[in-house]
Amino acid sequence: MPKIEEELDLALELEEPKMFKVLLHNDDYTSMDFVVDVLMGIFHKTLAQAEQIMLQIHEKERAVCGVYSFEIAQTKAEQVKQRAKQNEFPLLATIEEDA
Repeated sequence: MPKIEEELDLALELEEPKMFKVLLHNDDYTSMDFVVDVLMGIFHKTLAQAEQIMLQIHEKERAVCGVYSFEIAQTKAEQVKQRAKQNEFPLLATIEEDA
């Protein structure tokens, strides 16, 4: 049986992964200090950045805390949920696709 070699010319196109925004939402119960702590601890913001984002959340009802791949965004939102629950705050974190 003859040996047949086939050359495959595949053009592999790598696409950038979709990115997702993690947003924190304002509520009437979560303290501003706790939000700043979350922003510094989970999102690795400086104190000045955390305070600025916290004020945006307070004034505009929500603010973007970071933009990540889906898995990382989902993990960050879950970390916020767990920390808020441990501290008995209703702080809400959501993710949405970055346009």
